[in-house]
Amino acid sequence: MELAIEQAKLAQKNDEVPIGAVIVSESSVVSSAHNISSDPTAHAEMLVIRQACKLLSTPMLCAADMYVTLEPCPMCAQAISFARIRRLYFGTYNPKGGGIENGVKIFQFCNHIPEVYGGILEKECSFLLKDFFEKLRT
Repeated sequence: MELAIEQAKLAQKNDEVPIGAVIVSESSVVSSAHNISSDPTAHAEMLVIRQACKLLSTPMLCAADMYVTLEPCPMCAQAISFARIRRLYFGTYNPKGGGIENGVKIFQFCNHIPEVYGGILEKECSFLLKDFFEKLRT
């Protein structure tokens, strides 16, 4: 999760919403990414999945785990299911836009459901987002 937080901090330096994601397989980092605001589908999760699939030459990431700083939205949750991610670890919960523990709860409707662990380094992940939006408002 610390590597995902580093990605989120990179996003923040670029005036992007500070969300970062990392995919790990066989104890090695396969890919890492952060949000890019110029494309509404360029969420960290979508980008990290695309990179991992390209690098591993497969659309299925059955032996991979994802770490992301914010509970994925419904779009990203569906992509995680389609990619067959084995385990999902996320930092802070997303009461308004989440798609796993909050909101639509996409995994109720999916063929593949990863193991899900929320609240990993939650305070650190939450602080990044709160700080970013607080500065944006002032």
